[in-house]
Amino acid sequence: MSDQVENVIIIGSGPAGLTAGLYTARAELNPLLLTGNEIGGQVALTNEIENYPGFPEGIAGPELVNRMQQQAERFGCRIEYDYVTKVDFKQHPFRIETANGKTYLAKAVIVATGATPRKLNVPGEKEFTGRGVSYCATCDGFFFRGKELVVVGGGDSALEEGLFLTRFATKVRIVHRRDQLRASQILQRRAFANDKIEFIWNSVVTSINGDDAVRSVTLKNVKTGEESELKTDGVFIYVGYVPNSELFVGQLELDEMGYIVTDKRMHTSVPGVFAAGEIQDRFFRQVATSVGQGCAAAMEVEKFIAELEDRGYEEYKEQVVASSQAG
Repeated sequence: MSDQVENVIIIGSGPAGLTAGLYTARAELNPLLLTGNEIGGQVALTNEIENYPGFPEGIAGPELVNRMQQQAERFGCRIEYDYVTKVDFKQHPFRIETANGKTYLAKAVIVATGATPRKLNVPGEKEFTGRGVSYCATCDGFFFRGKELVVVGGGDSALEEGLFLTRFATKVRIVHRRDQLRASQILQRRAFANDKIEFIWNSVVTSINGDDAVRSVTLKNVKTGEESELKTDGVFIYVGYVPNSELFVGQLELDEMGYIVTDKRMHTSVPGVFAAGEIQDRFFRQVATSVGQGCAAAMEVEKFIAELEDRGYEEYKEQVVASSQAG
């Protein structure tokens, strides 16, 4: 373990984390950002982003992430490709351990670990993941050229990725448990106007079937209870997300769904620990809002460290530890 105490460590490299890296770097806090499994989070897996301000023609997710990373590094954000395995927020400086065997100490932490796709948890889903079951059309759509596909879900992600899959597939059937979509109106208009897309309403997937690869899904009509089998070459699942908060159980206050609880200024239940992006945002889930939250968290970190220095480190350290242990 290094004796050096970092001013701020950012956990996560999506839009919230990279924005926090940019702002804390510009504040000359010499931030360290730990990327997680992959840089960019969910945005890096998105084919095209059309609603982020400043890009009227749209921009590919990986390209936006690359630009954010370059900008953060330009101002001095240090980015380490490593995965956090353990945190201790009950002591100060905070302690962070990683998969590469490193241990860091930090005066402040910004958690921006995001969320991962929710699973259906039906027979065949786990067995056929990578063999016909996918959660990323951008990653896997190319492999289904000339095939027929099923997309599960009714929100923006389901329609966005379903539309993308029509570039490769001959037919995309969108299975939704209701008879109305939750997606934005502009996406609904595009989907309804696309000849390759067909909707299967009031239905859920109860199993995914196949041999060496996916061959069909079993559907159940939620109103009639009737079951049927639908042939398909692949299943793309978009039924929501689960916050990546396992690390913080017992360390930070979480809500009933596992999201980190913050106030309006991105403060968590532990002074000096902040959260931004989809790890604490279960409502908006947009690149633009994640960027704003990352900016806010970074600005609050700057204030926190300034107060830490003004009041005297030892005095404030005792307050932080007492507060975290009380929580």
